[in-house]
Amino acid sequence: MTIALDRPQKTRSAQIREKLGYPIIDTDVHTQEFEPAVLDYLEQVSGTALVERFKENLPGSSIFKWYKQTWEERFAYRSNRPNWWGRPTKNTLNLATISLPKLLHERLQEAGTDFAVVYPNLATLTPNIGNEEMRRAVCRAVNTYHADIFRPYSDRLTPIAAIPLHTPEEGIEELEYAVNVLGLKAIQIPGYVRRPIPAFEKYGKEVANEVVWIDNFGLDSQYDYDPFWAKCVELKVVPTTHASSQGWTTQRSVTNAQYNHINHFAFAAEALCKSLFFGGVTAASRN
Repeated sequence: MTIALDRPQKTRSAQIREKLGYPIIDTDVHTQEFEPAVLDYLEQVSGTALVERFKENLPGSSIFKWYKQTWEERFAYRSNRPNWWGRPTKNTLNLATISLPKLLHERLQEAGTDFAVVYPNLATLTPNIGNEEMRRAVCRAVNTYHADIFRPYSDRLTPIAAIPLHTPEEGIEELEYAVNVLGLKAIQIPGYVRRPIPAFEKYGKEVANEVVWIDNFGLDSQYDYDPFWAKCVELKVVPTTHASSQGWTTQRSVTNAQYNHINHFAFAAEALCKSLFFGGVTAASRN
């Protein structure tokens, strides 16, 4: 049964698509998870206690500390101003579309798209959770959730699997589960891990959380990630990333969110690419 909604039968995008002689694949369609269902999956993976802890510390919630600070505190901590938008809340049909796989599947051709790789909003942040127990449990829960809800629509939609990479071992474990057990075909890794600089840890947690270095899994990494890259080759998956550099020194305006937003994906991607290239990952892949 289709979802009956009053919407145009043929959009401008669909008209353009009809004139093309090849399929259109969108590799970055964003959806919004239904949080109560995700929490049910998380409870099955890890139990009620961790669910309650997760609800108190949702990924990404720390960026909104800016709104709780006075102007004096914002400048004292150089708190970067975050984006104030991210979801199409004004148009309720579009909001429903990014939340309901069946509706998204029905409307995909309205956008002139034949197939889409789906990046959910919450799942893109889960590999960056600091606590290992929570990070691994939430990644497993959201991957299972997305595999289940998008499975009936796999002819046009494929969701990413969120792969944590604080260590290569945890990455390999979740990658094997996502591909071999859940049947997912696309994966997303974090672009980096923020690691404290050891010499500054003696000054306390607050300082250590700010004085960090960016580990991009290649050049000068804390771990040897070659086994993880080898596992990607073995399982025939291409890692993608959706990393942000907001809060880095060049993306840390206290007053202007757009200053922080412009190019932030590019800066994070550049850092990852340089690290993988100079770390020899691309040369090893050719071999």
